[in-house]
Amino acid sequence: MKISTKGRYSLRMMIDLAEHYEEGFVSLKDISKRQDISKKYLEQIVPFLNRSQLLTANKGHLGGYRLSRDPSKITVREILESAEGTLTPVSCMDCEPNNCPRLEGCLTLPIYKGLYDVVTGYLDSITLAKIIENEEEAFTYYI
Repeated sequence: MKISTKGRYSLRMMIDLAEHYEEGFVSLKDISKRQDISKKYLEQIVPFLNRSQLLTANKGHLGGYRLSRDPSKITVREILESAEGTLTPVSCMDCEPNNCPRLEGCLTLPIYKGLYDVVTGYLDSITLAKIIENEEEAFTYYI
């Protein structure tokens, strides 16, 4: 699994919004400056974060974006899945039910399911609040 630029920048944008959560709506221009990400790229990220109901938008002079929920209620998994679409390690796991013609005799699927469970379990355990509080133990994961 490789996280794309879109996924990495989405996470950085959401962390920035978490850091400024108490300030209300934040402009893309301000996020762009702080994160050194072009405003144009951030404009491309906003729609899928909105669709995933992770952001709230406000138009007008004091407009901008803010997290739709408290930073302690938004996980890294939610953010990355909104950007990447899926975190499954193999394409046959993207569909439910799994329609792979080799499903019945597949000896590797349990390996990929285990990997998926570990990755999503880890990412579910990390919230934006834990990141900005820099809770080092939050980033430690034991299998």
